[in-house]
Amino acid sequence: MRSFLFRCGLLGLFALAAAAGVRGAERCANGPLPERPDTLRILGVGNSFTDDGMMYLPDLLRAAGIGNVVLGRLYFPGCSLEQHCRFYEDDAANYTYYKSTANAWETVSGRAALTDALEDERWDIVVLQQASHFSGLYETYVPWLERLIGIVLSHNANPALCLAWQMTWAYAGDSDHWGFAAYGGDGRRMYEAIVGAAGRMRANRGIDVLIPAGAAVQRARATVETRRDMTRDGYHLDLGAGRYVAACAWFEALIAPTLGVSVWGNAFRIPEGGPETTPVDEATARRCWSAAAEAVRNPFGGTEGAGAIRP
Repeated sequence: MRSFLFRCGLLGLFALAAAAGVRGAERCANGPLPERPDTLRILGVGNSFTDDGMMYLPDLLRAAGIGNVVLGRLYFPGCSLEQHCRFYEDDAANYTYYKSTANAWETVSGRAALTDALEDERWDIVVLQQASHFSGLYETYVPWLERLIGIVLSHNANPALCLAWQMTWAYAGDSDHWGFAAYGGDGRRMYEAIVGAAGRMRANRGIDVLIPAGAAVQRARATVETRRDMTRDGYHLDLGAGRYVAACAWFEALIAPTLGVSVWGNAFRIPEGGPETTPVDEATARRCWSAAAEAVRNPFGGTEGAGAIRP
């Protein structure tokens, strides 16, 4: 069992101040997004909602002609901030670790520890999130987000590491997920709680780089016709348009400002693929780009529609 002492930094982030061999007690501020790096390295630490958000990023990158992005994805089903910290304390190799180095996902290990992924690359950006059912309950972030931030900082070799946060999406109105009860089974109420918790997280912990996948999905739901509110089971995203709009939000939030390439005009499409896959044609792609761009521009704003679509 490792013990930690965390202290607040200039932006509300925390550095690990005690534990044998732990680096970075002097770290007290979040690094900015990198600008035009030779290679951009992004790691997502999360669960199936991280998978949903990142799954089509390699496809969007390939279609945009971008070949200098390394992606990592650390997955454990339903993993919360607290569970990540517990796994770290126990040095548990419970994750599946996926990686994309040439715009295609590959499985690195089915028995990975948190440190295996954190130390695998000199990551420029590490993306965190809360488990979807807890995402609107800010009390579940404390003290676990603070501790997880310290763990990430202590196991990354990049002194300019940028921490980012994926804002997850609300469940479909007919979702039977047990966690939906905390929001009265009301999708709008859940969404507003998620937005509120993300705002408190940013104010209190200083992670100001947001990937508003939830806001993008909420906007797209107003203009893209899919089954079950863009989900395949009431909570995980539809394998077509749902995952597509979430990936567009990741692209606009991280790729556009670092590499100068927007998702607008991206040629990646998703054909018909069965009841869990809403196809992405030209019209649907444009609606998803618009929803993602508006969400990144205003993650805490109105979500009644996708707004004006570019000509």
